[in-house]
Amino acid sequence: MTVLDDISNACSAALPRVVLSEGEDPRIVQAGLRAVREGLARILLVGNEQKIQSLLTGQDRAGDIEIHDPSTSYKLDSYAAAYLELRKHKGISPEAARAAMSSGLGFAAMMLRQGDADGTIGGAVATTADTVRAALQIIGKAPGAEVVSSCFLMLLQEPFSRPVIFADCGLILQPNSEELANIAIASSQSLKALTGQEPRVAMLSFSTMGSVSAEAHESINRIRAAMAMIKEREPDLIVDGEIQFDAAIVPDIAGKKAPESVLEGHANVFVFPSLSAGNIGYKIAHRLGGAISLGPILQGLAHPANDLSRGCSAQDVYQMIAITGAQAAAQINASKA
Repeated sequence: MTVLDDISNACSAALPRVVLSEGEDPRIVQAGLRAVREGLARILLVGNEQKIQSLLTGQDRAGDIEIHDPSTSYKLDSYAAAYLELRKHKGISPEAARAAMSSGLGFAAMMLRQGDADGTIGGAVATTADTVRAALQIIGKAPGAEVVSSCFLMLLQEPFSRPVIFADCGLILQPNSEELANIAIASSQSLKALTGQEPRVAMLSFSTMGSVSAEAHESINRIRAAMAMIKEREPDLIVDGEIQFDAAIVPDIAGKKAPESVLEGHANVFVFPSLSAGNIGYKIAHRLGGAISLGPILQGLAHPANDLSRGCSAQDVYQMIAITGAQAAAQINASKA
């Protein structure tokens, strides 16, 4: 678990403020308490204060948890005004702005936008669509980001035993060439930020280097066009495709199927041609291969905001606090540089 240790250490060193938008959920409270006890981050829970307090009663370090109840918060008016200004081009009413800021997702996202938190997490109760919508509308895209995508940090077991990125497994249904290029570049940056490793990106397909003609399926042309865009934008990035998964991760197979590939069977970032392939792929790796899957991690936002699976455990939430905190720490350090 060296990678997780490194991520946790980066988070602890900065002690960022991580706001959890679903503070009434027992899994969220349990993970937040653990994060506080272990010095991982400062935890802010959003939700009904009485319900959260009932879950915290009698718990060690409960007094170190900040509770933010939108219905009674003195910040509600200013947050609603900020949201109204942000969405006025959509013709939103003051009443609708106040309602949006009265929700856990909206309030937590605005805390981040207004500098009252360093990172946010939601999705244990809310859908991915609602979680991402709040992030896009309120937090917004990072400067220069053309698309928001998602990835999973996968901690592989023997015989591979290394951290890798799978993308996009949660957001973009059928990425076009430009979206594939953006996903690849963002995912390479995520791997570097979270693990310190140099990215080696595989643009996955059922074809390896022309083994299937481009006429056989439109996805091959999408990948080839994306490759050209990546090489133009990031000429130093190690990337190859189209390539099959086995040729990207097993050196012996790479030697047979793709002897000229720069990846040489050592890829650590895997970009899937569709959401269905990525989502199925990460779940197979997790359930059958025993890989630890951490995510979905959102990429391309102005500030760290991440999603959870509605089937998540308290352990999953705790790990996502560490990842979100590490992202926030990197952003804090970059702003000081």
